[in-house]
Amino acid sequence: MDQRLQKILSAGGVCSRRKAEEYLREGRVTVNGVPAALGDKADPETDTIALDGVPVGRTEMRTLLMLYKPRGVVTTLADEKGRRTVADLVKDCGARVWPVGRLDLDSEGLLLLTDDGALTNALLHPSQEVEKEYLVWVKGYRTGAEKGLERPMTLDGQALRPARVRLLAQTGERARLSVTIHEGKNRQVRRMCAHCGLAVTRLKRVREGKLPLDPALAPGQWRPLTAAETALLEREISVQD
Repeated sequence: MDQRLQKILSAGGVCSRRKAEEYLREGRVTVNGVPAALGDKADPETDTIALDGVPVGRTEMRTLLMLYKPRGVVTTLADEKGRRTVADLVKDCGARVWPVGRLDLDSEGLLLLTDDGALTNALLHPSQEVEKEYLVWVKGYRTGAEKGLERPMTLDGQALRPARVRLLAQTGERARLSVTIHEGKNRQVRRMCAHCGLAVTRLKRVREGKLPLDPALAPGQWRPLTAAETALLEREISVQD
């Protein structure tokens, strides 16, 4: 089915729609070897779409990776400050992949990367309500503080769905919590904790949906998802092509 080229480039994780429009105006996009213009359409299943001569769009064999993102690595494909990125960690995977969602610079744990735009959009769409579980080390803990994280809370002017929080360990004012959320706003768990008077000293994502972080992975290591893990993800979402 024909779609506008900027939509195809955006859905494929190549760039934003606005950036795609710039590339089209600059003549950097071709369809079946012919330069394309803004407003042109193509079928990503049958046409060869390229940016600067490099084919883009849907591929027959998609790639799905599980990465243990370490602290100090940014969740981007490139960084203007020269910091190490998740793209650097998976550069030998054999495909052009991008991160599904993000983990901030100081956080670690499970991060999915793929070259499947439809799956990315489905996993990130708020209607899917894909759970994300974090282990959170905090200081400033006081008895019952975890209950405050489960109470109604608003971030960026929007009400959050109630979090599920369990106290896993506690020594004095330091504690380790399990926090499960649905949204994934910027630094959401850290901001929720700050709202309750808790300072996060370490944050690790250990589950997305029903997919747990592989305990055999060390920080910085990655592996392809198995067929069973891919099916597990897809059972939770409705991928719209």
